[in-house]
Amino acid sequence: MNRIIPILIAVVIAIGGAFYMTQNNGSLPGVSVAEAQSSDAAVEPAADMILGDKDAPITVIEYASFTCPHCANFHEDTFKKLKQNYIDTGKIQFIHREVYFDQFGLWAGMIARCGGDTRYFGLIDLIYGGQKDWIADGSPSTIVANLKKLGRTAGMTDEQLDACLQDEASAQSLVAAYQQNAGADEITGTPSFIIDGTKYSNMNYSDFAAILDEKLGE
Repeated sequence: MNRIIPILIAVVIAIGGAFYMTQNNGSLPGVSVAEAQSSDAAVEPAADMILGDKDAPITVIEYASFTCPHCANFHEDTFKKLKQNYIDTGKIQFIHREVYFDQFGLWAGMIARCGGDTRYFGLIDLIYGGQKDWIADGSPSTIVANLKKLGRTAGMTDEQLDACLQDEASAQSLVAAYQQNAGADEITGTPSFIIDGTKYSNMNYSDFAAILDEKLGE
């Protein structure tokens, strides 16, 4: 499980941003978490991304980072089973909330949101499923190119993707939502889950299903 260390986030991002700027004539391909952090109370936190019936008897919230291997494993295995057996059947509504450990996770989130609500969950499937491939050698230029490739797979143009990655207002909104929600729910690692108000750490499908079935009375 990845651990959130807020004091180090800005340092890591500043180093990564400085490296990229020395390699690309001072131009960052996207907004960093440090740039997106704002004390402006007027920043509106980004809306939750919800899958399933909003009137379902149980609400499950996942806190996850696009650069977290445990999150990728969860989405490749447990989430697919949850979707088939609980989300698609109307038993739970599922909310995916992004956690930003680094600028790369934020860029992935901006790409995921670029296609709007209808493409979001399809895009995060691509992002989690291809995590090792798009992170590749870890260089910012490679990561941006690979994320844009995923966006094109979902039907977006380079112009749309570039605009999304450069949208500082959107980045501020995403980071504001992360700070507000993760702080309120005392999230210390990913993936973490809030199931009807109770926090749980990462778990396999059997354990997840057992908790849901007990709450559903099944």
